[in-house]
Amino acid sequence: MEKEMIHTIDCNADEIQTFRVVHPLYDAPEEKRDVEGLGPMEMTPSVRFSLMALRAYLVVMVLLVVYHFVIIAR
Repeated sequence: MEKEMIHTIDCNADEIQTFRVVHPLYDAPEEKRDVEGLGPMEMTPSVRFSLMALRAYLVVMVLLVVYHFVIIAR
């Protein structure tokens, strides 16, 4: 069952443009790209710094949770 909606835009009195709008769930699936031969992504220094900061933050949060469990267990 394909659901669709017709959307009409009035540009001028002479021109009427009609577009067929299909929700992505009811649209035909797209072919997936092959990522085997792409290799690693290039990162700018700011992206690399942000990811390292996020990694450090997550490590610190895990250590705080472990510390909290150790304190509670005593």
